[in-house]
Amino acid sequence: MTAVPGHRRIYPVLLSGGAGARLWPMSREHFPKQLLNLTSDRSMIQETVRRVADTSRFAPPLVICNEKHRFVIADQLNHATDNAPCTIILEPVGRNTAAAVAVAALRIVERDPDALMLVLPADHLIRDEGAFRAVVERAAAAAAAGHLVTFGITPTAPETGYGYIRRGPVLAGLDGVHGVAAFVEKPPRATAEAYLAGGEHFWNSGMFLFPVATVLAELERFEPAVVAACSRAIAGATVDLDFFRLDAAAFAAAPSISIDYAVMERTDRAAMVPATIGWTDVGAWSALWEIGDKDSSGNVRIGDVVSLGSRNCYIRSEGMLTAAVGVDDTVIVVTDDAVLVASRDRVGEIKTLVDEMKRQGRTEPVNHRKVHRPWGFYQGLHAGDRFQVKRLTVNPGAQLSLQLHYHRAEHWVVVNGTALVTRGEEQVLLRENESMFIPLGTPHRLENPGRVPLNLIEVQSGAYLGEDDIVRLNDTYGRV
Repeated sequence: MTAVPGHRRIYPVLLSGGAGARLWPMSREHFPKQLLNLTSDRSMIQETVRRVADTSRFAPPLVICNEKHRFVIADQLNHATDNAPCTIILEPVGRNTAAAVAVAALRIVERDPDALMLVLPADHLIRDEGAFRAVVERAAAAAAAGHLVTFGITPTAPETGYGYIRRGPVLAGLDGVHGVAAFVEKPPRATAEAYLAGGEHFWNSGMFLFPVATVLAELERFEPAVVAACSRAIAGATVDLDFFRLDAAAFAAAPSISIDYAVMERTDRAAMVPATIGWTDVGAWSALWEIGDKDSSGNVRIGDVVSLGSRNCYIRSEGMLTAAVGVDDTVIVVTDDAVLVASRDRVGEIKTLVDEMKRQGRTEPVNHRKVHRPWGFYQGLHAGDRFQVKRLTVNPGAQLSLQLHYHRAEHWVVVNGTALVTRGEEQVLLRENESMFIPLGTPHRLENPGRVPLNLIEVQSGAYLGEDDIVRLNDTYGRV
């Protein structure tokens, strides 16, 4: 990176640990909203990393994510920009934002003690990129002066779902930067309306710009157990392919606390930059209705949708034709395995609905029918008594693990592309319309030696067909 003279290097830190349950059925535990194309033809995390792609101002980002999402995130980041690859730090368990900030700061301070770190949730939308860059420059000046800066979003409605920041006076020598008079919890409606009218309160965006040495010092002062646990987690970390894997036991010992509670509400170094940047946290389907392109009846329609006599609805289909007649103020979202119908003013209750489905042992809150793997993806097509049918897509040059199954046999039929199949001691090249049977208990591997995706149909049969009936004998991706 070529640094701008007189500027400290800014290290973006993308926090990608959320599950986005309020955006079910598109957002699932193993494929949450930051990985979805919700507002453009790129995913939320791709939009976020592109936002900090200017190498004259930003260092390559650090991404802190759930280890379950690591391969999809790596793949998406590789397709997001042409910049140097990001560092991907894997959290073995969620420990809230204070621990994530501590880990990032500890990693950055080793190489650049004077650095600034820009903390960004990976699943937020910012529509005015120019205004965002201007706000970052203003915040960087304050951070370079030793302040811990939060971005206060200029409110556009009496929102009761956000925390608020009450601004203090402008800080001396820092144009457009204010002290923080108070952090305020999510208010009732009447209070939020007063905040909107008064002009002194701003939404708490969860975005920050810190001098790394200062935020570490404040974490040490207020929450030393967080820093100690994160230091041990880094000391015991391992490098796994392109991933920095924190020591699980050490990281799990970190207290679970947000950076707001741990530092920002207790420090005397807090500052706020007001930000009018077209921001939303895309926290519910109602937010996507608000920002979406509407027809003459106020409907946002995405995908194969036909509507008659409906008003102010958000209707989205990820596949099949979805038709709506005479519904108002409703959210309808259709995926290949689930349909959501909800009143637009009650979409905040979807998380409770998801929790109930989990309690019932349903898999729909966790996985899509299309399940991503480091080699490509598989998609369930049909299941019956002692059999199931899947589609497998293997990326060019990729391979599955060398594995065996104790409880099932498999039959592979190549639809298109070329498959190199290892079965026991033999290797066979299969082309379109050719097939192979893999008996129960036989070591086998599937590879795509070609330059185009390999698509095949897999028919499994046996007494038990769960994904945990896989014994990996050798795996390119380090899985066990």
